[in-house]
Amino acid sequence: MQQICWMPQTGLSAWAKMSDSPQRILIVRPSAIGDIVMASAMLKPLNRAWPDADIDWVVEPAYSPLLEANPLIEQVVLWDKLKWKELFRKFHLASALREIRGFAIPLRNANYDLVLDAQGLLRSRLLAWLSGGKKRIGFESKEPGRFLMTRIISRGPCSRMMSSEYHHMIRELGLETKDFKPFIVVGPEDNEWANQALQKKGIKDPYFAICPFTTRPQKHWFVQSWIKLAANLAQFYAVDIIVLGGPADRMTGEKIAEAAGKSIHNFAGKATLMQSAALLKRSALAIGVDTGLTHMATAFDVPTIALFGSTRPYLDAGKKSTCVVYSHFPCSPCKRRPTCDGRYDCMKWITPEMVMDEVKKLILQVPISGN
Repeated sequence: MQQICWMPQTGLSAWAKMSDSPQRILIVRPSAIGDIVMASAMLKPLNRAWPDADIDWVVEPAYSPLLEANPLIEQVVLWDKLKWKELFRKFHLASALREIRGFAIPLRNANYDLVLDAQGLLRSRLLAWLSGGKKRIGFESKEPGRFLMTRIISRGPCSRMMSSEYHHMIRELGLETKDFKPFIVVGPEDNEWANQALQKKGIKDPYFAICPFTTRPQKHWFVQSWIKLAANLAQFYAVDIIVLGGPADRMTGEKIAEAAGKSIHNFAGKATLMQSAALLKRSALAIGVDTGLTHMATAFDVPTIALFGSTRPYLDAGKKSTCVVYSHFPCSPCKRRPTCDGRYDCMKWITPEMVMDEVKKLILQVPISGN
C-alpha cells in the first residue's frame, strides 16, 4: 500500500494564492544522478502552480545532461565544484574569489523570488545565498549555514515513498502534489543514438536492462549473481540483456556480458549518461541496485526491480511497476558505515533465484512489451 505523507499547510501555504507569485525560481541540487532524478519530481507541481515562472537549476557539469532537454527548465546553471575545490586547495584565493563572483553576479541579476535548496548541505546553502534570492528555503541538517537561508524545513515524516523529502518541500510551499513523480527527459539526439546502437548489435524489442554499478561497494550486488541472473533471464524469456554503467564500469560490464552468454551486451562505459537513459527508457524491464539509472527506470515507467541493502532510498515508488527487494537486516540501512567487515550480508541475502521470482511476479502484474 502506498504511504502518503500529509503535513498541515504551513505559513508558506498562502504564498501559492498570492497575486505576487514568483517569476523566477531556482532549484539548488548540484548532484548526484539519483538525487537529481528524484528531485525532478518538483518541477511539474512548481510549473502547475506558477506556469509563468522561469525555473532554473544549479548543477555540477557532470550531471547537467540530466536536465538540459527538460522543457520545464529555463536555464541550467553550472557550478564547477571541482574547480573551486582545486583553487582553495592550492590557496589560490584571489582566483577562487573571482570564480565565486563570476558565478554569483549572473544569479543575482536574475532576481530570483524563490530559491529551493534541495540538498541541505553547507555548500548548497552557500550557493542559495550567493543567488541573492528573496526567499531561500532548504532542508534542515547537521551542517552549518542555517543563517544563509530564510527558512529551514524538515525532510518530512515519511521515508517509504520515492522522492518523499521533495514531496514534503512542495507541500511546505502549499502546492498540490498530484502525480508527484520524477520527470527526466531524453533529447532526440540521444534517442537516435540508442536506435542506431541497438540496430548495430541486432538487439530487438523487447530487451531487458541491468544496472549493476554504483559508487559504493556496499551497495553493489555480487558479479557472480549478476552473471547467473542475466543468463537465466536471457534463457527463460528469450530476450537480449543490456548492461548499463559508467566509464569505470566498462571492464566489469564486459566480464558480466562475456560470462553470461551471447545474448548479453555491455554498454557500460560505451554510452554517455543520457545515451544510457535512452537505452533504459526503451527497455521492457530493468533491474538494478541503488544507482541513478535504476531510479531513472522508475521515472520512465519501465517495470523495475530495485535491489537495496546498505541503503534504502525508498520502499514505495508509488506504482505497481516498481518492486523493491530489501533485506530488512537489523543493521541496514547502514549507509556509509558498514558493520559486516566487508561481507555485505544484506546484499548476499538477495539471490538470483529470488530476483527471478520477483521478475515473474512483476511481469504477471505489468506485462512486458517492446517500446
